[in-house]
Amino acid sequence: MMQVQAQRLTNGVTKIDLAGRLDNAGVQGMDSQFNAVTTAQNAAVIVDLSNVTFLASIGIRALIIKARAIRQSGGKMVLLKPKPLVDEVLTAAGIPTIIDTLDDLDSAYAALGAPSAAS
Repeated sequence: MMQVQAQRLTNGVTKIDLAGRLDNAGVQGMDSQFNAVTTAQNAAVIVDLSNVTFLASIGIRALIIKARAIRQSGGKMVLLKPKPLVDEVLTAAGIPTIIDTLDDLDSAYAALGAPSAAS
């Protein structure tokens, strides 16, 4: 089961922490909670994948759809700290060419064009 926690960080950035398997059941569990916190215009969203243990093709599709919807409303979404196996799947699917995939929070803030939490 996918666990989703959202928090507002400094400078208007929303961080969404995902934990569990991003498979069919995980995507269904993520959808409504994810949509509830990312519907604002010009949303700046960091999706923390550090606790995602499995990523299926439907999970990749969901991430692309979310990033596209956020981009169409004038915002941006980045991915943060995927585990090595999840990162391999993302890379094999070409996701880093579509959605920035970063290793640390300061890089995520920079990619969003937001001052970092330390600023």
